[in-house]
Amino acid sequence: MKFSGQLTVKAPRAEVYKAVRDARFFASCVDGVSELTETAPDAYAAVFETKVAYMKFKFKVTVEVTRAQEPSEIAAKVEGTPLGIVGRLTGTSLTRLSDADIDGSPGTKIDYEVETGLTGKLGSLGQPVLRSKAKDMERQFAARLAAAFASPAVNAP
Repeated sequence: MKFSGQLTVKAPRAEVYKAVRDARFFASCVDGVSELTETAPDAYAAVFETKVAYMKFKFKVTVEVTRAQEPSEIAAKVEGTPLGIVGRLTGTSLTRLSDADIDGSPGTKIDYEVETGLTGKLGSLGQPVLRSKAKDMERQFAARLAAAFASPAVNAP
């Protein structure tokens, strides 16, 4: 499954890049992420829980930032193993940041692409159900990210 989208936030590109590169901030925008730990520079482990249709899934995931070109681009690879069922989650993401003018103030246009693959029992649920869930997660992530930059300050180191 491949998803792409775009949103614009009212914050300078350098500030947005710094926030998105902060794993804790990024994870706070994704519903269901817990137990985030840094395992190496640019590598993280976490637990991800979600519900698809009537089934609840819990994954152990690893995320590796594979490319980071400040302040314009971040690429990452995600791999996960569902707990309790056979299968695997794999994915890649690419985020591009560019300057945008928002009512005369500096802003940032965020373009993103996410490609995911599922195998095993999870993959057999069917593309329509999984695509619908992924679209919901995408909308929620974009709303949380936009809301974080709408507040007076983003707490990114």
